[in-house]
Amino acid sequence: MHLSEQEVADLVRRLHRVEGQIRGIAGMLEDGRECRDVATQFAAATQALRRAGYQFVSQTLAHCLTEPETAADEGYSPEELERLFLRL
Repeated sequence: MHLSEQEVADLVRRLHRVEGQIRGIAGMLEDGRECRDVATQFAAATQALRRAGYQFVSQTLAHCLTEPETAADEGYSPEELERLFLRL
């Protein structure tokens, strides 16, 4: 399924934010920052990436519901959609 330009732009923005968080974590490690501070940032980056993944799958599910014939033609059966969701 193809996402709209706006949906793609939003997901890319989220991923760039996560990328920045990861660079920040690397810097914290290099600077010898406190364990609890680093762990907090790991948790924040993990959650941000998870939310981006959920948003992506949610948008795909929405498109499949509104365009069931196209979804079926592209191999997005209900079972495949469930597998995609459960991967997250």
